[in-house]
Amino acid sequence: MKIPFNRPFTTGKELDYIEDAIKRGHLSGNGEYTKRCQDWLIKNTGSRMALLTHSGTAALEMAAILADIQPGDEVIMPSYTFTSTANAFVLRGGVPVFVDIRRDTLNLDETKIEAAITRRTKAIVPVHYAGVACEMDAIMAIAEKHHLLVIEDAAHGILSRYKGRALGGIGHMSALSFHETKDILSGEGGALLLNDQSYAERAEIIWEKGTDRSRFFRGEVKKYSWVDIGSSYLPSEITAAFLWAQMEEAGSILDRRLAIWNAYHAAFVGHEKNGSIRRPIVPDECVHNGHIYYLLLPDHMHQTEFIRHFREKGINPVIHYLPLDDSIAGIKYGRKHGELGITHEISVRLVRMPLWPGMEDMLDYVLDEADKILKEVEA
Repeated sequence: MKIPFNRPFTTGKELDYIEDAIKRGHLSGNGEYTKRCQDWLIKNTGSRMALLTHSGTAALEMAAILADIQPGDEVIMPSYTFTSTANAFVLRGGVPVFVDIRRDTLNLDETKIEAAITRRTKAIVPVHYAGVACEMDAIMAIAEKHHLLVIEDAAHGILSRYKGRALGGIGHMSALSFHETKDILSGEGGALLLNDQSYAERAEIIWEKGTDRSRFFRGEVKKYSWVDIGSSYLPSEITAAFLWAQMEEAGSILDRRLAIWNAYHAAFVGHEKNGSIRRPIVPDECVHNGHIYYLLLPDHMHQTEFIRHFREKGINPVIHYLPLDDSIAGIKYGRKHGELGITHEISVRLVRMPLWPGMEDMLDYVLDEADKILKEVEA
């Protein structure tokens, strides 16, 4: 039996909608399927505007432009995140300031943010790890006090909630991802969500290669021209058509992911009591989307052995982020604030388990093998 870490899920409607997009004769961006997806995002996140992008990275890059990041401006973020979180701001000359994470949720530690603020700080970028929300009330309060922007990296967070509010709909703006590893996917894809209407007009211009083309198609100007910086951030209608098939079935996709997540969580209760692993922690105010199920092993040696055992059995669990502050580019372009002890400890202990709709019949086998290796740890 071969069980990959991830297998992209399809609903069965993707090809039908792609065929329809072809028949409509509009294959570049911002057509019918783009509009459907954007309307769905506004409805389900409460954001004021949604713009589909060709990746979550592109959405972050747009956010960095909208935030007017200038050379030397500082952006506070966790070190335990993907490179795109930092790269988007470094491309504008910004300086990532890496802060440690919380031990429970593995999210940016809100209690360490304020001490990292300097006169050059421009924004805070909370990353909702595994679809579990950061402590957004505290982060928004700090941002308001110091006149900073909050840009949510909600790449993991589609349809997750914090105190009843959808992730991506809380900060001033946010980025989503529809990469093939995400809950709702289009192969590559993303979206920029705006919760502050003052950014809307410029966001459309940046999205449309620095032109006011969107205003032209609404009849607001007689012709469109180059008015600002921008790039080609739109996905094609083929990508949007694929994504629409996923959005239509989002509820059932998340139900299946959560069922697998919950099966893992129940199965590992005893092992957590025995001290061989630590399970994910989801605060009461958070509703997650089953994006990642991870285990924290006692140390790096056990992490390595756990993965080796599984791969010998045809199962492919994986590690996750290597801390950015310790990377070649992180040292060159960013700086860390304080000790990042939890970040570095977690990175060598964490293992992500396979989790994708369609693996339900394989789950017992995965859990049996996990039970075997963890009993050896506990012996």
